[in-house]
Order: sequence, then structure tokens, then C-alpha cells
Amino acid sequence: MYSATTFINFSKNPSTIAILCKFAIMRQIVLTILLVISASALLAQGEIKDSSLRITAVRLSYAAQLPAGNMVQRFGWNSQLGLHVDYKTTGNVLFGLESSFIFGKKVKEDVMSNLRTSDSAIIDQNGAYAIVLAYERGFMINAYTGYLWSKIGPNPNSGLLIKAGVGFLQHKIRIEHNKNPVPALSDEYLYGYDRLTNGINFTEFIGYQLLSNSRLLNFFAGFEFTQGFTQSRRDWNFNEYKKDETKRKDYLYGIRVGWILPLYKRAPREVYY
Repeated sequence: MYSATTFINFSKNPSTIAILCKFAIMRQIVLTILLVISASALLAQGEIKDSSLRITAVRLSYAAQLPAGNMVQRFGWNSQLGLHVDYKTTGNVLFGLESSFIFGKKVKEDVMSNLRTSDSAIIDQNGAYAIVLAYERGFMINAYTGYLWSKIGPNPNSGLLIKAGVGFLQHKIRIEHNKNPVPALSDEYLYGYDRLTNGINFTEFIGYQLLSNSRLLNFFAGFEFTQGFTQSRRDWNFNEYKKDETKRKDYLYGIRVGWILPLYKRAPREVYY
């Protein structure tokens, strides 16, 4: 049980309240997804090799992508880890939700140019050369629909997979200087350097999906293309001494592969005497 004192301490710490709220929302989302998965799995009955089934699928994926458009001026290639949950009808139409965590090590834009000396170094609070690292970070959340063309698969639930989605894309630059504290890069000033950017995005995927008859081999792989229409969400860029009001076109393209956990109920076996 929390005491009144504990409650008062929480109320004075907005970050603690935000974390608790986020945890409660994420827990509710997970419980809702599990409920939908359980219900749809009970509804679907049949043999995967014989007929097109109603299938709820949980997918884990990895993507290697290259940037284009405005994004190529800021970042190099990146990786994505994705979680997808979708539902396939007996007509092989898909509806789903997906989220991806974006990360990369190649940052091309020098957002700390105003802090560098004549020899391109950054000085820490002790007067020594600081080791400052910059990384790409971001995420993407989409709702999508698709169609599975099963004419080239081993069963009616495998084949050419085509998807299209719309959602939200966000990316920024993560700056780390843990070993060498730099006052100009302390937490209250990072917003002027991190280039927080977000906006609407559209994503298309074309590839192949395999759900094996034995349930042992289930995967998908294909080409993915994302178009983000974004803009900066910061009021000021410290190194440029101005606000970035560019209407950006951030593109990503690459290969996505993943593992599938299909959930459906097999038809009962018929026994004759």
C-alpha cells in the first residue's frame, strides 16, 4: 500500500506519474490484443493445407533499410525491430497493427557544429576533449490491410503477400557523452540538438509468406517502402540559430524478414468404425 507521503512524492514528480500512466495504457493494450487473439483463434477451425483459414498471426520482424529524400541528408542505413498483429479472413484479406523501433549508428548531420573547436573537437567541463556519440533513434506505428495471393504457395494460407498501411513516423538524434560531461549538452539543452521530427507516413510491402503444413516453419520476407511527411517539432536549432520549418519527405526502403506465430484451431479428426 502507498502512504499519503508516497502519493505526495509522486505528485511532485511528473516523470513518475507519466511512467505509471504509460505502463497502465500499455498493459491495457496488451490485454486487449491477447483477448482478440484468443477469441479469433477459437473461431478458426480447419486444416491449413486444405482450406483458407481465419488466422490471427503475431509477427516478429527485422528490417535493414536505406534512407532517401530529406532523410538521407541526416542518417545512413538503419535497422528496425517490429511487432505485428494481424487477422486473415477466409478470403485471404488481412487487417493488422504494427510497430517498429528504429535504430542506427550513422548520423551525417553535424548538429553540434557550434560547440566544436577549430580542430573539430568538443571540450568537456574539465577542459579535456570529450567523447560525444550520436545515434539514430525512432519508431513507426501503422494500421495496415493486405491481400495474400495463394496461387504460388504450398497451401491456401501461403503465397504472395501485399500490404499497405498508414500511421505515424518519428525519428531523432540521440546524443551520449556519459564519460565526459559537457554542460552545453545537459538534459535541459538537448532539445536544441536532437532534431526531433515526426509526422504521417505511408508504408507498402510486397513479399512472400509461408505457413507450413506442419506448423514448424512459418515466416515472411519481402521489400518494404516507407514515405514519411514530417517536420521538426523543436522551436530552435542551437547550431543554426533558427527554427527548422522544412516540410520534410523522409523515405526508407529495404528488406524485412520475420517469424510468424499463427493462431488457429485444427479441425477435429474424423474416426470411422
